[in-house]
Amino acid sequence: MNAMTQHELLRAASSFQHGGAMPLRAGIGLKPEHFIEILETRPTVGFFEIHAENYMVDGGPFHHYLTRIRELYPLSIHGVGLSIGGEQPLDQAHLQRLAALLDRYQPELFSEHLAWASHGGHFLNDLLPLPYHAGTLQRVCAHIDQVQEVLQRPLLLENPATYLEFATSDRSEPEFIRDILQRTGCGLLLDVNNVYVSSINHGRDPYAYIRALAGLWIGEIHLAGFARDRDAAGDPLLIDSHGAPIAEAVWHLYEFTLQQLGPAPTLIERDQNIPSLATLCAEAQQAELRLRGVACMQPRQTAL
Repeated sequence: MNAMTQHELLRAASSFQHGGAMPLRAGIGLKPEHFIEILETRPTVGFFEIHAENYMVDGGPFHHYLTRIRELYPLSIHGVGLSIGGEQPLDQAHLQRLAALLDRYQPELFSEHLAWASHGGHFLNDLLPLPYHAGTLQRVCAHIDQVQEVLQRPLLLENPATYLEFATSDRSEPEFIRDILQRTGCGLLLDVNNVYVSSINHGRDPYAYIRALAGLWIGEIHLAGFARDRDAAGDPLLIDSHGAPIAEAVWHLYEFTLQQLGPAPTLIERDQNIPSLATLCAEAQQAELRLRGVACMQPRQTAL
């Protein structure tokens, strides 16, 4: 497979955001509990999203149902295991399995996390934060370049939910993300719930975070619910749980995001306490009403 040049990646990114196949609508995560009901009722959602690692086998019931559902709906594939921020080289076997999955289903979008999840051959089953400085930037960009060369498409990088910050960081998270996108030609999967959770946990303004992303290519937006807890010192702590309805504060931040950055395909995430398909579709409809309101007022943004 020939490597994609920076020019080719940027051109691909432009084609994705200007008239690409992913509709400017709201979608939901595809859950096994809903496979049969989706095929029987064909709900009016814009797209479905899957976690790549749940489908990295050759066959079985997950592939049976995904193949049928893919014939009816656009698809976004969301990875959780590449460990793009890790200190060690990317797992080439994992990357090849991912490439095979994307070749099989040809999703409209593919995304991964600005985080690390493995070290020393051990997978930690968590998405862990990074220090934001030049050394980390070089490593993350090198990993993204490798992924985009193998997959022959630009990925969307998701901003993390964080519960601690590093004293060695020399720039803010939005500044770090901007640096990555400018160097690699990838896009941003903007998780609005993560922006809210991280900002509140660190005593920052989530609206300022959103304003700092102006001009970047936002390829997809995630919305989810959070849980309230307390840290070791007894201070309030928000947890990105994906196990509750979207909070009103996150809806308000989403509306602000659409106004500031423009509309983008929006996913309702729910990975715990999964409700009925009708409940998830109703949340997607709430997002779609907001999307329509902004989409008819302004054009989508362009990449830098």
